[in-house]
Amino acid sequence: MADRQDRQDRQDRRIAVFGAGYIGLVTGACLAELGHRVVVRDIDPEKVRTLQAGDVPIYEPGLGDMIAGNKERLRFTLDLGEALEGAEVAYVCVDTPPSVSGDADLSRVWSVVRSLAGAAHLRAVVVKSTVPVGTGARARAALDEAGLTGTGYVSNPEFTAEGRAVSDFMNPDRIVIGADDPAAGALVAELHEGIDAPVVTMDVRSAEMVKLAANALLATRISFANEIATLCENTGADVTEVLGAVGLDHRLGPHFLRPGIGWGGSCFPKDSEALRQLASNTGFHPMLLSAVIDVNNIQKRRAIQRLKDVLGELAGREIALLGMAFKPGTDDMREAPSTVLASRLAAEGAHVRCWDPLARHDEAEPWLSATRYASPEEAMVGADAAVVVTEWPQLKDVDWTRAATAMRQPVLFDGRNLLDPVRMRELGFTYMSVGRP
Repeated sequence: MADRQDRQDRQDRRIAVFGAGYIGLVTGACLAELGHRVVVRDIDPEKVRTLQAGDVPIYEPGLGDMIAGNKERLRFTLDLGEALEGAEVAYVCVDTPPSVSGDADLSRVWSVVRSLAGAAHLRAVVVKSTVPVGTGARARAALDEAGLTGTGYVSNPEFTAEGRAVSDFMNPDRIVIGADDPAAGALVAELHEGIDAPVVTMDVRSAEMVKLAANALLATRISFANEIATLCENTGADVTEVLGAVGLDHRLGPHFLRPGIGWGGSCFPKDSEALRQLASNTGFHPMLLSAVIDVNNIQKRRAIQRLKDVLGELAGREIALLGMAFKPGTDDMREAPSTVLASRLAAEGAHVRCWDPLARHDEAEPWLSATRYASPEEAMVGADAAVVVTEWPQLKDVDWTRAATAMRQPVLFDGRNLLDPVRMRELGFTYMSVGRP
């Protein structure tokens, strides 16, 4: 009975989460699902009102249901005092976008840390935001200045992928905890009780490096796949066959060995650039990482050249971009390859048509000048070419026979190798893909 009560006490912590974005909402909802009482604080009134009304301002599978199912343990507020009242742990989940210099902009992190002044009842401050190595030491000093000398500092990086963030949080490969105080680290580990995953403890600086290194390695695999795809195009090999066989090697595995237009989103571009900037700040030039980033940047522009190889000059052409979000299963447009493609097409004088089932249509160029359609079929009517940008499964169900006849010219660049080359050519398309003959 005593053991059961002890576990129940550990699963009923009061937690304050700062930031109601992708990381903060998933963190807050999942901690509530684990039995804790969570208050998520944000400074955006509209976002907080939306959440208080029971709506979720972002699309993430399973997140809305989890928030609704934990409404007795999960609240949203603008009020700092309400968030901190009785809280044992404060999670910092604000964004850290690139600054003008290329370094991570930590202004929101420091704003949260400063706001904790006087909250000496906190046992731990946990940073889930992706921050440069060394941030923890500065945060520790800031907490001490704010009177929180008895509050532990913990780096607990997140490894969730958009489109499956809830599942990734509840079923992670590992839980990384870097703490300046063993008791604070143990407390954060306890908060995850009920999750079956190894808990890896280390110093704060190493924990900060883990997230950057992991994303850089995943980005490296994608850029490597794209380099091999280009070599396959130049030699007549089939990249699908090549990388399929490579991925069967137990030392390598198949993950992230898929060529395409390139990676985007909120993590890979930002974290790769942040790691490169971190290296540069120490006087070290990371040649491999720089090449990885360059390959990804070039890959997006190669699609435009492939279109020009078939169509000639693009001025006055109607080009349909099929997919806008940086990956399927999300509405996120941050660093989306589609934005680069749309910008380059506009610069070439083409008119951009676009379709996506979820993406938030930015009220800025190049999207202000683009025409958005309700279906991929509508976007292709009268188009000179179409580009598969995001591998939405709906694109497999398109009536491509009708699309070929509805387009002004049946030119298709499959930037995600989603469709069958033989079938598409049989339907009359001038079909191009990435690394396939």
